[in-house]
Amino acid sequence: MRRFFDRMLAIASKEIIQLRRDRLTIGMIIGIPTLQLLLFGYAINTDIRDLSAAVADQAQTRRSRDLVAATVASQVVEVVAEVATPEELEALLRAGRISVGIHIPPDFERRLTSADRPTAHLLVDASDPTLLAAAKGLLSLPITDELRSAPVTRPPPTFELRAFYNPERRSEVQIVPALIGVILTLTMSLFTAVAIVRERERGTLELLITTPVRRNELMIGKILPYVIIGLIQVSLILTLGFFLFHVPVRGSIIDLYLASVIFIASTLTLGLLVSTIATSQFQSFQMIMFFFLPSILLSGFMFPFEGMPKPAQWLAELLPLTHFVRLVRAIVLRGATLPEIGHEIWPLVAFFVVTLVAAMLRFRKRLD
Repeated sequence: MRRFFDRMLAIASKEIIQLRRDRLTIGMIIGIPTLQLLLFGYAINTDIRDLSAAVADQAQTRRSRDLVAATVASQVVEVVAEVATPEELEALLRAGRISVGIHIPPDFERRLTSADRPTAHLLVDASDPTLLAAAKGLLSLPITDELRSAPVTRPPPTFELRAFYNPERRSEVQIVPALIGVILTLTMSLFTAVAIVRERERGTLELLITTPVRRNELMIGKILPYVIIGLIQVSLILTLGFFLFHVPVRGSIIDLYLASVIFIASTLTLGLLVSTIATSQFQSFQMIMFFFLPSILLSGFMFPFEGMPKPAQWLAELLPLTHFVRLVRAIVLRGATLPEIGHEIWPLVAFFVVTLVAAMLRFRKRLD
């Protein structure tokens, strides 16, 4: 029995020594729970405030401006733009630049004395049911007697709600399009994260070293097949989403595939960069999961982006999944075109260029 315990403790000591030498594993042991605690404790917040909003004040009176001020004072919305017509509000909603539009009609002063209709309109991007629920808190925003021209016995709701893109509040309409980005992030980055490491472990990297293939040719050649695989996954998810969950595709399918190609390429180059850093396939998996966790939590896929504190939003803007979730929801649910949402394309292009260059600089055609 004593020999049994001696041998068992010897093996355990060997494992501890190996763990001490594996700095990446130790970093994951400490980093993952710390990251989860910080994300769920600080970044994840379901109490949504300061929804981005635009105002179309066609009345242009003192009382209409007081209504806008009262709406902003509720802290539910934050006015980021002022436009002239409700059509411009709809264009901003479709492009994803705002979540709420406040339309004050020209007959606003007459509505203040009326008891049969709301005084203004609230246009809400209902593709995210959580945002719609938060905006509903403005419907009964109290209007004081000072704001009204005359007291009304039974005043109507302050705002008339107009829910766009998902008025039925179906959660699958919001989730299925964004799942394209989540699935691509995990699969594409994992595929290429083991690309160089696998070559090294199998001994085939020696054959590549002896060929005249250049670093940039090797890197781009590694990702090209997976771009086709990624587009196949996009087609599969769209097909299943349409037939199983009745999720429509309101925008151009060509725009959707073009946006997907850019996102797939940026995710693949991230995997290549990881592959040049990791020394084993297991380390590649660890590093990808360390990147995947904040991506899925901060991108707006699970939790509303507007509910996150500013530092978490700044971090999320660096992640490609954040921009692709906005792109795919804008095209699939709101029927937006690429020119309308081009501001979400450039961060993906920049991420692709930076990670590809970094992967090329890190890769050397030698074994040591």
